[in-house]
Amino acid sequence: MPWIRALITYKRMANFAIVGVAGYIAPRHLKAIADTGNKVVAAYDRFDSVGRLDSSFPDCAFFTEQEQFEEYVDRLKGTENQVDWLTVCTPNHTHAAFCRYGLKNGMDVICEKPATLHPSEIDELVKLEKETGHKVYNILQLRLHDSIAALKRKVDAGPADKKYNIELTYITSRGKWYYASWKGDNHKSGGIATNIGVHFYDMLQWIFGPVRENTVHISSFDRVAGRLELEKASVKYFLSINGECLPPNAVQGEKRTYRTLNIDGDEFEFSQGFTELHTRSYEKILCGEGFRIAESRNCIQIVEDIRNAIPVGLTGDFHPLALRPPAVHPFGWMDVKY
Repeated sequence: MPWIRALITYKRMANFAIVGVAGYIAPRHLKAIADTGNKVVAAYDRFDSVGRLDSSFPDCAFFTEQEQFEEYVDRLKGTENQVDWLTVCTPNHTHAAFCRYGLKNGMDVICEKPATLHPSEIDELVKLEKETGHKVYNILQLRLHDSIAALKRKVDAGPADKKYNIELTYITSRGKWYYASWKGDNHKSGGIATNIGVHFYDMLQWIFGPVRENTVHISSFDRVAGRLELEKASVKYFLSINGECLPPNAVQGEKRTYRTLNIDGDEFEFSQGFTELHTRSYEKILCGEGFRIAESRNCIQIVEDIRNAIPVGLTGDFHPLALRPPAVHPFGWMDVKY
């Protein structure tokens, strides 16, 4: 929104540091920082493929050693380049630690999803916010999607006792590299539900209310399927990173990603409108209207419960794609729980 950008421009340019700058999601954050008229003064990643910095922040100091990065940020205190904001784009299992680092060192924090892997870490960060006077914001960009925001308004304005029947399908094909990376390690990524699904679970509970029942039908290294009973909806879901699970209509279209949300028999379209959501997230955060870390707790609880659940198998009301035959792990072992 032009008036928001004008307000941000009027204020002093904010200085950002970013950790995980070589990662997949970092370019969206770099663009959002540039689009809101701010500056990245320091960046850290273990990997040095960070030529992307040249497009917007060529003067940014870059480090491949965390200790050197932290020392440099500390030396900036009291100067015109003192870091105001820390952006966290590192692997999932490190999010909580970097959020703590930012708070304890006088920075507000913007953290990619998932904010943490465990609800207890959310509680610890909320406590640390109060102690330090600084804040952690989480990127929950689906809440800012125009179609999704309109759906929430419709549900909120509808009958209080209305119960929706929903079927969520999200398949995003990944190659063998995925399983050799931190994303293929459940202890680091949180598993399929966390790594590719946490923003969908946040969206659903934000619109349709808190969880009443969380049932997992199948869970494996490449897929998870189950049912969420929410206050205003019964949700059957299927999430996978295996391209063999793609339905025929997606394969014929040569698509490698398939995303659909069916509500009471009608497909809810929200495939467009994603390109600027990180920038919109930053605009709201910098104006004090972003989503605070405490608002992430419900979706983090959902994915932790899914991760720790004992699957009940193909019983009851399950997603039809759960019938797809189990896969063998690319490295030769099978880990499918029914």
